[in-house]
Parts: sequence; structure tokens; C-alpha cells
Amino acid sequence: MIKIYFTIIFTSLYIVGLFAQIPSAYYNGTAGLSGNALKTKLHTIIRGHTKRSYSQLWTDFQKTDKKSNGKVWDMYSDIPGSTPPYEFTFGSGQCGTYSAEGDCYNREHSFPKSWWGGSTDTMYTDLFQLVPTDGYVNNKRASYPYGEVGTATWTSANGSKLGSCNYPGYTATVFEPIDDYKGDFARVYFYMATRYLSKFDSWAPNTDMLDGSGFSSWALNLLLDWHTNDPVSAKEIARNDSIYQIQGNRNPFIDHPNWVNDIWNPSASSSAPVFNTNYPQSSNITNTSFDLIVNQDKAGTAYFVVLANGASTPTATQVKNGQDASGSTVAANMKGN
Repeated sequence: MIKIYFTIIFTSLYIVGLFAQIPSAYYNGTAGLSGNALKTKLHTIIRGHTKRSYSQLWTDFQKTDKKSNGKVWDMYSDIPGSTPPYEFTFGSGQCGTYSAEGDCYNREHSFPKSWWGGSTDTMYTDLFQLVPTDGYVNNKRASYPYGEVGTATWTSANGSKLGSCNYPGYTATVFEPIDDYKGDFARVYFYMATRYLSKFDSWAPNTDMLDGSGFSSWALNLLLDWHTNDPVSAKEIARNDSIYQIQGNRNPFIDHPNWVNDIWNPSASSSAPVFNTNYPQSSNITNTSFDLIVNQDKAGTAYFVVLANGASTPTATQVKNGQDASGSTVAANMKGN
């Protein structure tokens, strides 16, 4: 265990921290495991969740994907820290028909259903991979793999792109969400590979992201990059907790992001931070200073910013970059790592 203490000067400020509500003993039996043994154990923990009906998803989204202003949290149109080009209202904004962006939102299979073939299995309504998205943008994404676009043939209002891939190892057409949500989708894919462990490899003929023995090498490298560069956010943690209340299972790679490397990238796992729900903590708070305590099981780097009381919560990427929610750089004595 490592405890790191920071003391900095402030006036009426508070720390932004991320906390998950992981049920006690939920991940019993995972200690000391890695690789396929860990993936298999996690599969036994998260399988068998309560299946939702397709129509129930409309109501479920009101619990899992609601912004602080009550609008639909659509990752294909949202712009964190800025004003999005449009927003949808739950219920009245449901698709329906559409002819342009902003017309309506629908139910996006972020792991396209054509890859696994049908609407009868549990994957069809698994809330971890189902997200509300603009219907027109969803149609543009179609069943293309996620990737990083070199030359865009189409760009959405929030900057999501469709076009030829320039990520090493793949050149065909891909869909690229904005940077702020790449990690969200990567952790969905790691969830799918674990939750549907016995079926996952059989889906390979339907997508270039799989090769029959797991993720294709280019896809795995892409997802690992996205997972690393866009760490778990407060949005993901809240969504994870909400889905647990609805369908009774969790995404372990939101609760324990280090498990991604422990399973798919062991050479990097020795330096991956381990997150503990009891930390970070603040103590000895006065009008001029406080102690920030970070407890990690492995060596790593903890990033923090201190914000004015009531300020909007920045994304994990913004915290890492020493920024507030608007993207402005925080004063040097108000951030650290």
C-alpha cells in the first residue's frame, strides 16, 4: 500500500474524487488472478444478469444516461465542458423517423447486433453495450468497427467521424467517437469479451475487430490505447452503479480498470494503478489547506485538481491534463500528480 499526502493552499475549495458503489464481496475470488483465469472468474461473476425487454430500455436510459440538466446523455452528440449542438428530451425525443442530426435519439448497439446475429439473445438488451444516441449518427455508424479516422467522409456536429482508418494494422472504414468517450466504448468491449466469453470468438466472421481467438491485434491495441488515454470517468461510474440496480451485474473494468492490463496486456499491468473505493480521501481540512490521501496497491500516478465549490466536474482526461471542466488550465498550486 502506498499513501501519498498533499497539502496545498485553498479558499472554499473541494476535491473532485471518483467513487464506485461496489457491493461487498462482489469480486470475491479474484485476488491474485490474471490472464484467462481472471477473465474466466469475472465471467462467472457477471453472467446471468436480469434480461431487459427492448422496450424497457427507453425507461432504463432515464436512470443510466441522464445529464445533470435532465437531458439525454448522448455520446455521439455531447461535447464535455462545452455546449453541445443539440440535446434530446427523454420520451418526446425518441425515434421515430429522422432525416438529419438532432431529429431524435434511439438505442445504439455499440457492439453491433449484426456481429452476433439476432435479437433473441441477452446481448440484444444488455445495458452495458446499449446507449442512447442520435438516430442519424447511429445510422451513419451502422456496423462499422470503431477506429481512428485518417480521411473522414463524414463528420458529426460533435466531431465524431466516419472514414478510412489510419490506426496501425487496419485501413478499412471505421467510426471514431470523440476522445472523451473512447475509453467508455473500449471498456464496453472488454466487458462484452468477458460477459459473453463462451460466444465471443464465434462472432469473428462478422467483424474485423475479432479474429477467432479474441480481439484482432490492431483492435486490441486500439482498445488498450483508448482505455489508457481516456480513464474511467464519473459518468461511467454512475452508469455502472445504475445498471447494477437494474440488471444486477457490473462492468468490472470500470470498477477495476487495472484488470484490463492484467488480462490483455500483462507486460503493462505492473505499472497500472489499482483503484480502491476508499480512496482518494481528504482530511485535516481548514480554510487554508487539506491533506489528500491516495492509496494504491501498485506504483502509479495520481492526478488531482482543486476547484471552486459548486464548479462543474471535469472529465478524468481533463484532470490528468490539469484542467477544469471548461478546459481551462488550473493554477499550478491547484493541481498535482
